[in-house]
Amino acid sequence: MIMETAPPSLVSKARTAFNSAAAKAERVFTDLKSDREEEKQSTRNESDSKEENEVKPQGWRTAHIRKKQDWQNKLKYLRIGRKEVEDQDKVEDSAMAAPFYDENLFILKAKQEQEAKASDVGCLVESLNAVDANCIPPASIVKQLAAAIEAGKRAKTVKDFVASSGSSSPVRERGGLSLSAVKSLVLGEKEDKLGFDSGDEEKLVSLINALFNIDSGFLSRKIVSDLESPTNRPSFAKDLHAAPPSSFVVKLAEVIGSFTTPRRMALFWCKVVDELRRFWNEEKHIPWIPLDNNPDLKSCLLHQWLQVINCCLARKARSVAASEALDAVMRQASSANEESDVSEATGSLLYAKSNSGELILRLGVYHQVENLTMLETGEPVYAPITQEGPLLTEDLIRETEELVLRTGSMGAGCSQLLSDMQAFKAANPGCILEDFVRWHSPPDWTENGNLSGDDSSPVRGQLSTRMQKEGNLWRELWETAKPLPAVKQAPLFDEDLAVEGILNYLEDIPAAELFEQLFTSLLSLGFVMVEPVLATNDDLSKLFFECKDYVVAICQGGAWTDKLDDLCQVYETVETMLLCPEEVLRSMKQTEDSPSSGSETKRRFKRLGFIFRGSKERKQTRVPSENEQKSTEPSPRQSFSSLFDGKSSLFAKRPPRPENVTLV
Repeated sequence: MIMETAPPSLVSKARTAFNSAAAKAERVFTDLKSDREEEKQSTRNESDSKEENEVKPQGWRTAHIRKKQDWQNKLKYLRIGRKEVEDQDKVEDSAMAAPFYDENLFILKAKQEQEAKASDVGCLVESLNAVDANCIPPASIVKQLAAAIEAGKRAKTVKDFVASSGSSSPVRERGGLSLSAVKSLVLGEKEDKLGFDSGDEEKLVSLINALFNIDSGFLSRKIVSDLESPTNRPSFAKDLHAAPPSSFVVKLAEVIGSFTTPRRMALFWCKVVDELRRFWNEEKHIPWIPLDNNPDLKSCLLHQWLQVINCCLARKARSVAASEALDAVMRQASSANEESDVSEATGSLLYAKSNSGELILRLGVYHQVENLTMLETGEPVYAPITQEGPLLTEDLIRETEELVLRTGSMGAGCSQLLSDMQAFKAANPGCILEDFVRWHSPPDWTENGNLSGDDSSPVRGQLSTRMQKEGNLWRELWETAKPLPAVKQAPLFDEDLAVEGILNYLEDIPAAELFEQLFTSLLSLGFVMVEPVLATNDDLSKLFFECKDYVVAICQGGAWTDKLDDLCQVYETVETMLLCPEEVLRSMKQTEDSPSSGSETKRRFKRLGFIFRGSKERKQTRVPSENEQKSTEPSPRQSFSSLFDGKSSLFAKRPPRPENVTLV
């Protein structure tokens, strides 16, 4: 019986093809070596021919085979970087050494030295502590953050970014940036997979402590500002929607940008968030952030969130103090009642006389309002301590506007108005709605004058038309309001909940969003520091202001992250203008005379000329988009946004706040 043979498998075919190719390569290699040996053989002396007649020991191999083995060993050791093999064979056969071998070893050694230095957290801490207050942040740090923005686009959050960075290097996947921007992360390609070493923990702790210690003078910069100038320099940060130049965010940007890989940047950011949470739990203010200011809507969101945290700490402290003061008043009033010694002013206690002549204790009093008395009782009106409204950052205002426009609800405003009415009733027993309107919204009250001629009688008048309408919201809320001091009311704004929400978001913030804010903040610091020096330089001022205007135009656009390479190029040029002005002037002149010059500085100016020229052409030829045309028209959203302006309020009348702002 004839059995059919099975067809060869794919593996066997591949093995056969591989062996065949290897055999052919070996034959070619042997022929090449044989030809080389024949050339050498012709130049040998007569002693060589004598040695050929001698008896050869067992295991002796022909010359070309021995050389073939040495060649294979050389290639093998070349792949693993064994330099000693080359040293052994250099005298025997100098022609066998490849020219690129020495160069590769030199580059490898230099790379290893730089890599070791860049990965040393101790060196980084020392360099940051030794920063010159008059020097701007290096362009290399700005490029690091630019590269991190591109790398951060691959993940949704910082945590995802940290987890995903271990399996691949962002340098290989970034093609949008030029080589100059990518070089800054090449050295960290190896450490990107490992993060920090176990021995770096102590150094990282010292770096965190320096960053959060306002007395250490860490990364202090000399910033000169001309507040009388119509275009004062600190406004440049607001033009970029960045953090103020001396703020915590700018210092954080320089620290994070000093790490050599985005993975390390993200890991350090996680440690910063942990420290922010510890500061909140221990009721410590964040350094280099205003203590008790409402969020600055012209700064970046990260700076606004940190402002909210500090402001919440200040509010909690005021709330505790007000609650303790109210408890002391209640105890004192209770003691006075037991002694049956009650008068209109007993120590620190304030009373109001009702229509029946009964004295009622005023609670939650802030101060007496001048030239204002209650219409029914004639007692003086006292402004109450009211609840402070919610702290709204830019993102919350946008969400609130969308909610109001979509639903027509003004719930937050109604809650604030009701709270103010309750506090007013507690501070002014026997008051009526007209008294509250005269204090809270004077335009809604029209005085008729004193018709009786008696100066002691209260001035009469009437409410505005909208207040007299049936179903008026103010009257309905007044009827439901109970006399209750602000500290005893349900809070309108929960500080603990707000800060917890911010910290949770910072833990999971999108990596690209974080690095973008750090990038613009550090960029603005450099320009703010340079302007006082270059603005007075007749030779360089024009180029500097062109760079500044270009950065503002790009950053105010919607897709500025597509121009990261150009922004780094401009910043590097400004840095060169500050450090080497003579080189810049010489290069500018040579660039004008010979545009094809090949030095790095000249190429940069040629590139900048193209950038600025293209930017001006786009400004002249670009047609405004439909959204831009709509943005120039009056919008109902703009009028609503004014409700959250610190200078105006529709529903609440706040007590005056201290104007002097101190930093912790």
